Amino acid sequence: MSSTPFTVAADAAPADRLAALTRLHHALEDCRRCPAMFGPSVHSATLISPVMLVGQAPGTREIEQGLPFCWTAGKTLFRWLGSIGMDEPVCRERLLISAVCRCFPGKNPKGGDRVPDGEEIARCAEWWRGELALLRPRLIIPVGKLAIAQLMDFKRLNEVVGQQWRYRDPAGWEADMIPLPHSSGASTWFKMEPGKTLLAEALALIEAHPAWRALRADHSLVVK
Repeated sequence: MSSTPFTVAADAAPADRLAALTRLHHALEDCRRCPAMFGPSVHSATLISPVMLVGQAPGTREIEQGLPFCWTAGKTLFRWLGSIGMDEPVCRERLLISAVCRCFPGKNPKGGDRVPDGEEIARCAEWWRGELALLRPRLIIPVGKLAIAQLMDFKRLNEVVGQQWRYRDPAGWEADMIPLPHSSGASTWFKMEPGKTLLAEALALIEAHPAWRALRADHSLVVK
């Protein structure tokens, strides 16, 4: 990753990482790179955490309220995470919640939200990759096919959900990765087999992960 106002040395102190993340989020708020996207852009609380969650893109409610995962998909996601020890308020205080795209892509004429195109995904990558580089988290939780695809190659959710993977960053550091399906109300994948069982297995892996367990027990691991 080339040097930007958001990059810091590999051995930078948490306070320096937080300062860089603050600059990144301020720049993100001013971003207008994608003419077909609807802003303003959305980001979570600015904090340094050992756990980073990566979603797909905000919906209309997220844009209105300025919060990631604040509507139907969020309620489902936080219900899942609450079942393993951290409910919505705790997650918002202790996780960095990122996304592949930070503005609303608009509606698909055939129904549902439009999937961001390749150029939009590439333009927005600076933001979530910048967050990832600053956090260097111990655990990454990508939610949904689009988010998972930015971090690993796969063909079907059945191949990756319910397992723990190793993310190897080009900068030389590594993290564990436990994918989840998208929690959209329109999805039936996690309501039917084998998705239902694979989701339960993925949540069990997250619950048992040392980074999740430590963060659940000790809020002082978060720098904000």
